[in-house]
Amino acid sequence: MKLLRFDGLPSKHNTLATFQMLLKTLPMLLRGTPTKVWLRKSGGPLFIGRGARVSNPQMIAHEGRLVIEDFAEVQGLAKGGLNFGKDVSIGRGVMIRPSSYYGGEVGVGLWVGDRSSFGAGCFIGCSGEIRIGDDVMLGPGVRLFSENHLFDDNAATIKSQGVLREHLIIGDNVWVGSGATITAGVTVGSGAVIAAGSVVTKDVPDNAVVAGVPAKVLRSR
Repeated sequence: MKLLRFDGLPSKHNTLATFQMLLKTLPMLLRGTPTKVWLRKSGGPLFIGRGARVSNPQMIAHEGRLVIEDFAEVQGLAKGGLNFGKDVSIGRGVMIRPSSYYGGEVGVGLWVGDRSSFGAGCFIGCSGEIRIGDDVMLGPGVRLFSENHLFDDNAATIKSQGVLREHLIIGDNVWVGSGATITAGVTVGSGAVIAAGSVVTKDVPDNAVVAGVPAKVLRSR
């Protein structure tokens, strides 16, 4: 492992930047290390940022390094739990919620591959099954939903009609741009690119570039 962590800087600035990085990450490691003993499985170092909240840790597993940035909320209460691969990062203010905190039916859960990342402010509603592959980048503010409210009965309130839970699958090597939304029942193929602000309501083929509301295929990579 190289000692100087940043590329493109003069040696003097790189040394200082690396030292500043250590000042940030060492307290995160100190917060994470005691939490490891409560996890279902911990296969590497755990870094937890300031103000981050990890709930139901006995249902959370990670295979390698896991970074949970400041003020993120990671709730493990799901039938399948939360399952992270190696070198996964969860950005500042990300919310991962499979279930309500206050009762009701428990959600299905989340499976994430190796080297995937969640940008700041993402919302991951994994009440249905969400699977994310390897090397996936979710930009800031991306929203993933795996359930929809039922509303066909006009004689009843929408809230009383419950929800329909479906899968949401993202393949390997996918880039989801900032602010995009992917809805329940969608499969995003490997190598796809989803433009910022898109709303994806239908399956996306492998290597497709999609954009718009609703998202449409613009071209293939």
